[in-house]
Amino acid sequence: MTIARDLVQLGKLVAAQHGWAAAKAFKAYEMADADKARLAACAVEILKVFPQAVDRQSAVSGWLSAALAVQLERHLAAPVQVVAGVLAVDGQPVYGRREPVDGPAAFGGEDAGWDGHVWVMVGPYVVDLGMFRAAYSADCPPELARHVHSLFGQNQAVYVDHWRRTRQSGLSYEPQYVLSRDEVTLLMGGAYRLIAPQ
Repeated sequence: MTIARDLVQLGKLVAAQHGWAAAKAFKAYEMADADKARLAACAVEILKVFPQAVDRQSAVSGWLSAALAVQLERHLAAPVQVVAGVLAVDGQPVYGRREPVDGPAAFGGEDAGWDGHVWVMVGPYVVDLGMFRAAYSADCPPELARHVHSLFGQNQAVYVDHWRRTRQSGLSYEPQYVLSRDEVTLLMGGAYRLIAPQ
């Protein structure tokens, strides 16, 4: 899919879960410097409390994204959506498959039955806490690990870029489902269990 078609598709997915007003706000948002600073602070706060060595990277990307989205909604006056889909490197999927998705079945509980990728959209900006965490883990798909290490190096924490520029980095975020508020809340249950195990 082209970026323009992806954005149209994502707008439709946002509208399906949150209404057309939310889809219009998503498309119109421009990130100011103050919002960039708040976003960075929220990302650092979330990453500090999440354990480093965890398995099930697809679930972790959902938990990280849900936690980040909740924080961002508290600190930004911006449209924030949690999106599930395919993360591809140079056009080849590394997380997820390009086939129809049953979002309510996949995200109907704390332990998302999802094998794709989950990220946050702040308007048309991709905010991904899970990609670097996955790339630096032992069970990362080799294509993603190589790409991240060669392009970004070590010790990166959060990927933020305008969606239309992500493909210039060799990455493609292909939306398949936008989570509802209730589904984000359910994912937060998994995030809390990871942060503070019983």
